[in-house]
Amino acid sequence: MIDLRRVPERWRHWDVTVRDLPFALLLVLMSAVPALHHRGTQLGDLPTRPFDALTVMVVALQCLPLAVRRRWPALCLALVSVGFAIDQLRAYHTVASTALPIALVSTALHLAHHRRTAVVLLTVAYVPLAVAIGRSGSIETVADFTTFYLALAIAWGIGAWMRRTRAAEAEQRRHVAEATRTAERTRIARELHDVVTHHVTAMVVQAEAARYLTAAPDRLDESLTAITDTGRRAITDLRHLLDLLNPDHSTEPRLPSVGELHTLVEQTRLAGQPVEFTEDGTPAASTGSAEVAAYRVVQEALTNALKYAHGSRTTVHVRHGEKETTVEVSTEGPGPGSASPGGSGRGLAGLRERVGVLGGEFSAGQGTGGGFVVRARIPGGSPS
Repeated sequence: MIDLRRVPERWRHWDVTVRDLPFALLLVLMSAVPALHHRGTQLGDLPTRPFDALTVMVVALQCLPLAVRRRWPALCLALVSVGFAIDQLRAYHTVASTALPIALVSTALHLAHHRRTAVVLLTVAYVPLAVAIGRSGSIETVADFTTFYLALAIAWGIGAWMRRTRAAEAEQRRHVAEATRTAERTRIARELHDVVTHHVTAMVVQAEAARYLTAAPDRLDESLTAITDTGRRAITDLRHLLDLLNPDHSTEPRLPSVGELHTLVEQTRLAGQPVEFTEDGTPAASTGSAEVAAYRVVQEALTNALKYAHGSRTTVHVRHGEKETTVEVSTEGPGPGSASPGGSGRGLAGLRERVGVLGGEFSAGQGTGGGFVVRARIPGGSPS
């Protein structure tokens, strides 16, 4: 059985000429209906002429070019115009004569170049047609011929308006697509920064510490194991993140949540940073934007603590409320073994933007007793 729901989709994939042909054939059939003879456009007041063999050619010349009105609009308009002129001069007045305004609309809409030239040529061609009809005995006045010309101009204007509208819509879609791509690149860059910076910073700090543990094999082995585990976690996180760039990936990419903060804190402790972690309330069951943002705030703050205050006491306090999640990470002054792998300041700027998009508040700066404090209030708390 034919799936009727897929017919429109298949129809859109057919060649444009095939899709335009049925209307052209319909107009031919309507012109052949006896009850519709002499019911077409009548320019001038010439007595109608009975249909003859030439009528078939006139009908075909006006109707069939409509099948290529989108592929070759200029050719379509030229053939239809010739057919219309013969139709009016021979006074057949067939239904096929209604093809002219349709061709005008379509040409103004689809003609890519030389539209002004087409208008000038049509205007120039209209004058001898009006003169010829007038000399054939028509009682139409100049005002009548001018009115008909204005009607044709309106048809052209409709097509031109449709063209401008479609162009504006296409430009708007292009801007939206570009903005979407930019936002996606920014989001991926931010995630890459958060993941790579944290893990690599921890590995650098752990490797620096391992240089001084050659006399203590047990502690050296523990430090090297921590570096290995950190590297594996970095690879895993990067693989999940790169899934965002793979359009064929069948599953949703993994995102961290506040429920994984214990692992994050433990990893930082293994890197040699004394961290006190307290958590009030229960995190939300599902991973949403607020949970990801809270995780990233803690991750970036701990990364900065490793960079700029390695060995200094760091306190992490996370509170899950009914309407919001608050995060506060404070670090005391730089420790004696502090060594910074360097930073660009993108992390805090990215966090401020991430939290701001969610309608929250973010601050980072010197604490009252020295050190550095990062605070964030993120709407979207856990259920009561």
